[in-house]
Amino acid sequence: MLKILILPILLIFHPVHVTLTTLTQVEGSDSMKVFFRMYHDDFLLDYKLYDPDSNFDKTSVNQSFSPDMMNKYFNDRVHIYINNKLLTGKVLTVTVQDYEIFLNLVYRSVKDPKKIKVRNQILTGLYSDQTNMIFININKNEEAMRLTPDHDKETWSF
Repeated sequence: MLKILILPILLIFHPVHVTLTTLTQVEGSDSMKVFFRMYHDDFLLDYKLYDPDSNFDKTSVNQSFSPDMMNKYFNDRVHIYINNKLLTGKVLTVTVQDYEIFLNLVYRSVKDPKKIKVRNQILTGLYSDQTNMIFININKNEEAMRLTPDHDKETWSF
């Protein structure tokens, strides 16, 4: 009986390792909006792997991060290809709220993308159970994919 009670309690306290990325083609435009969300503490751990010289030991949950720093981190960890061409995003806003970091980015794309490939390596070096959820909305087509450390990229054709 005790074993049956312990399992749900352990599951409640097990941390969730997940990020969320949405890619939305701006209708009639060559721009793609990207929204990204992750937990603050996971970001600090992953950034330490990304830049071992960084010092976030005394970072508060409400600390802001520079758009340039976040831009480099995101573009190095998340690769977005449209029609086999690697795009580079520009961070518009960085928000830290309720233990989460939110990024809004913009990418120059093409008006009518035919193929998109996303590779997401955020947190994949930290957690074997990491999940990076990707949601894509292009030309009224919606797709979703779950990326993991063992499967960190996916290609969609429209």
